[in-house]
Parts: sequence; structure tokens; C-alpha cells
Amino acid sequence: MAILDGIESPGDLKKLNIEELKQLAEEIREYMIDVLSNIGGHIAPNLGIVELTLALHYVFNSPEDKIIWDVGHQSYPHKIITGRKNLLPTIRQFGGISGFTKRDESPHDIFGAGHASTSLSAALGLATARDLLGQNFHVIAVIGDGALTGGMALEALNNIGQLKKDMIVILNDNDMSIAENVGAVSSHLSKLVSLPLYFKFKEHLWELLDKLPSETLSKKAKILTKKLKEGLKNLAIPTIVFEEFGFEYIGPLDGHDIKLLIDTLDKVKEAKGPILIHILTKKGKGYKPAEEKTELFHGLGPFNKETGEPIKKPGPPRYTKVFGDAVVELAKRDEKVVAITAAMPLGTGLDKFREEFPDRFFDVGIAEQHAVTFAGGLSLLGIKPFVAIYSTFLQRAYDQIIHDVALQKLPVKFFIDRGGLVGEDGPTHHGAFDLSYLRLIPNMVIMAPKDADEFRNMIYTAYKYNKGPIALRYPRDRVPKEPDGTEFKEIAIGSWEMLKEGGDAIILAVGTMVLPSLRVSLELEKEGISIGVVNARFVKPMDVEMLRSIAEKYNNIITIEENTKVGGFGAGVLENLAEMGYKGRVKLIGIPDTFIEHGNRKKLLEVVGLDEQGIKKQVLDFIG
Repeated sequence: MAILDGIESPGDLKKLNIEELKQLAEEIREYMIDVLSNIGGHIAPNLGIVELTLALHYVFNSPEDKIIWDVGHQSYPHKIITGRKNLLPTIRQFGGISGFTKRDESPHDIFGAGHASTSLSAALGLATARDLLGQNFHVIAVIGDGALTGGMALEALNNIGQLKKDMIVILNDNDMSIAENVGAVSSHLSKLVSLPLYFKFKEHLWELLDKLPSETLSKKAKILTKKLKEGLKNLAIPTIVFEEFGFEYIGPLDGHDIKLLIDTLDKVKEAKGPILIHILTKKGKGYKPAEEKTELFHGLGPFNKETGEPIKKPGPPRYTKVFGDAVVELAKRDEKVVAITAAMPLGTGLDKFREEFPDRFFDVGIAEQHAVTFAGGLSLLGIKPFVAIYSTFLQRAYDQIIHDVALQKLPVKFFIDRGGLVGEDGPTHHGAFDLSYLRLIPNMVIMAPKDADEFRNMIYTAYKYNKGPIALRYPRDRVPKEPDGTEFKEIAIGSWEMLKEGGDAIILAVGTMVLPSLRVSLELEKEGISIGVVNARFVKPMDVEMLRSIAEKYNNIITIEENTKVGGFGAGVLENLAEMGYKGRVKLIGIPDTFIEHGNRKKLLEVVGLDEQGIKKQVLDFIG
């Protein structure tokens, strides 16, 4: 019988010895590879975190002790151990468990996550609340070296050092280049500082020095002690930054040595003040394809377990690839074109640009705020920055878009991938709000394409536009058909496209909703119902002249967008119609005012009524 079969809760781990825990780690890896090869998911991050997860749940008592996972895409082993083992085959599937930590899914998921760099702030909040309420539990935050590049994490580090609450931060570093730099000396010092005796000694050291007979001698002894400490510290290990923040630094440790992890956690869990344990892990550990292609296996769909090759479905390319190819094409013509991403070169389609123009490619890490203002600075001297960031992550740079770019009318080009419902990653990743949060910003231009050819032309239009910021949002989906390969064409800013006139009503559709609306219109035509369709490709500025002519002709206007109905395109149409004194009826169709769960994108569109049948039903209900 496999050890994993007997694990139903963290308490079951405490019955195991070290050798059994090692065996369990391998069984968990095998189980994850078996399941995820069929459904996809975040493979590499979860393979690399198994031993740490076991050690944390072995030493601490979740959920009484609070374990907070940054981002949450490395929480699969945590879910397996905390009673959701049999639900793993449903992960990221409609109606199944989330691919991230989710508070209403389990009491062991202390803090919901999906975006990076949040764990330290949340952990400090928990530790502070614990002390205010006089409670007694441990707080542990697990953060990756990538998430530590986020400004929010650095802000939290600063505040932790100021408040000095009892808490443990585990830095999961899967950049193995550091291992050669620190070596055996560092490992020795790490074991030294993890001993309880060290903490006891350090706690009383300054008190003892104060009792020296001479105040001058006492001060000199303190200075000498500090210099000795810093000399040892800087000799071998990169502790200075964290210790300046007010942490006790321990590490780097082998993040796959489960005995070392358990011993260290057990020895430091009662220490006072903030502790930072730096561990080294291998992303994709135990599965060769994931170890060799960590960027690909960070998150992908189904794959062949034996070869590691993704299982590709036939069809036209994704919008992301069309974008990546078009940017390379423009960069070949114009050396002022540069590309910026926030730790997502492959996810945004800029991997090809990175290879061809390494000097003009900038991956700023998980730092969306910096990315936007950095682009603004580049644009001041005529550089043409193409900023590619997922819709949900661009939310994190909202003030910079307003203050550093739009207010100054800087010609930054925003390419907003994953606009609308993204699918399996769920509510933390759905790009359901960008049309709303960008539409209210002065000087901003917002476009959304109906197909690949229009998409390419919009990319070119953004390239040519220099009067201020311009944004182009597109879905996590395939284009309807291959681009025809014709030369780029510039589109007049603010122009809509009349695709079909109607008699009973007219649909103003945006982006992904244009072609489904057109198909619904053609289907209703067979039933004797005449519905017009407009490609409202500019959300801002709107084609006010066309809208005015539509208002004069139609008594029934329908807007359709893959964005929240609150403050989105439809709301903008209503604002304009109100100013025109429109007396007809208006129906807004879009994502409802709620967070939408995870699941296949096609299924989610059906759930919110944005598939063809849903659109047809809502149109018929409206016109009676």
C-alpha cells in the first residue's frame, strides 16, 4: 500500500519517520505528474515544493498555525495533504478545486492568492492581529525569489523589520546559480545559526555587554562584536540585506533535504522576532522534462507523460502568437520599437522578440508598476515601448497608468493579453475589468479586435499613434482564422464598422463578441428577425457620429462585451445616448457583477450567457 493512500490530513504526517516522508514525497510527485499530464496545470512550481510542504505540515499544526503561500500556484502538494487528494483530478476544472489557494475551499487555505508578492503583507497582518488579540499561533509565509521582485513584497519586508513580530518567512529560491556561490561554508553557518543556543546567546548578548564596568568599554565591545558578526556574515552568505531589514537570516538550505528542513523549522519555531529561512529548490524536481524546460512547465495544458511534449490541438494560432509575430515584424522595420513584460516573456508571446532583439527586450520581473513608468520614461526620447501585460496584472499598475503616462500624454502602447474570461486560472486571472478601469482615464485610447487581421492592423495603429497612451485588449484564445498575411493598415482612431443593418434592433459588439453576434444575427434572420451588428472596435473614443445615426434609426440597441457590465463599454454607450436624449430601449449584455469561477473558457462563456445561444436568448428576451 502506498503511503499516500493513508494521508487524509496533516496529522497523518506526524506518524511517519524521515524515510517514509521521503517516500511520500516521491509518491506525491508521481501522483501529480499522472494527474496533470491529463489536465494541465502549474507543473514545475509544485514539483519543486514537495519537501518543504511536508516539512511545514510536519512541524506546524495547520490550520491553527497559519501557512500562507505566495501566488498559490505551488499549493498542489498542500491541497493533497489537507484533505483534497482525491479532488486533484478536478483542479482548475469547472466545478472542481482551484489551482490557487482559496479561503472558501478549505480552512487550511488561510489567505487566497493568485497574484504574486502578497504573502508577506498578509502574514504580517495576521501576526499583528494575533498579538493585538492576545492569541498564540505561528505565522509562516512562503514566497518565491520571483515574487520577491514585486515592490509590495519589499514594502512588507520593511514593515516587518519595523514591527518585529514573531513570524517565519521562507524564501523559496529556485534559481540554482546561488548554490555555487555559497557552498559548504554557508551550509555550516546556517546550521550554526539554527541552533536554539545561538538565539539564546544573541538575545542576552547586548544585555551582558551593558553590564561591563566601563560605559566606554561596553560601547567598544558592542562595536567590535558587531564588526565580527558582519565580517563572518559577509564572508560566505548573502544575509546583509535581510538582516538590515530586521530579520534573522538562516540559509541557504537544501530545499529537498526533508530532515534538514524539519530540524531547522523545529528549532526556530519558538524564536522571537522575524526569521527568514532561505531554501534552494529545483523547479520541476523529479521530472526531467520539467527540470529542463522550467519556463514551459511553469503552467501548461495536457502533455505526454513519457516525453513531456505538450499535446497540441489543431487550429489557428492564438492571439498571443499573432501579437508576438507582429511585434517582431515591426521591430525589424524600426529600431525604436522595444518590448517590456513583467516576468511573462513566454506567456505574452514575446519570447521570439527576446531571441531576436535581446538588447531591446526588457523583462522587469514581477513589477508591473515599474514596467509602466519605465515605459513612460523610454517614450520621452522617442522610443516606442510595447508593454505586454495580462489584464489582471495590469490592475496592479493603475496609478502609474494614470499619473505617469496618461496625465502626461506619453505614447506608451499597452497590449493587454487575457482580456475577458481566461478559463482554468479563474477569478484571480480573469480580465473582466480592463474596459471599465481604462475607459475612465483621460487621453486613453482603447481598442479590441474581432479577428486576426484586424488585430494586426490594431497593433500597427498603436505603433503609429503618438498622441498619448493606447491600449489593445485581446483574449486568451485562438484567433477565428489565420491572418491573411497582407500588409499592415492603419485604422482611424475612434472608428466603428457597420457589419450588418437591421430592422428590429442593432447590436454594438466589442472584440470577441463581434463574430458570435454576427452569427446570431444571421441565424435570427432565418426566423424573420432582423438584427443589425456593429463592430464597436474602439471602446474609447467611441464613434459618436455612427452612434448618433444608430440612435436616430433604432429603438432597440443592444451592447455586448466580454467585460463587466459595470462601467464598461455598454455604460459608455448609455452615457452618450443620454446626452443625445435617446428615447429608445437599451440592453447591456456582459459579464455579471460577480467574480466568475474557474473552468474551461468555452464553458464559462456559456455560464455567463456570452456564447451564441446565450446571446440569442438575451436578444430575443429583450425584443420580445
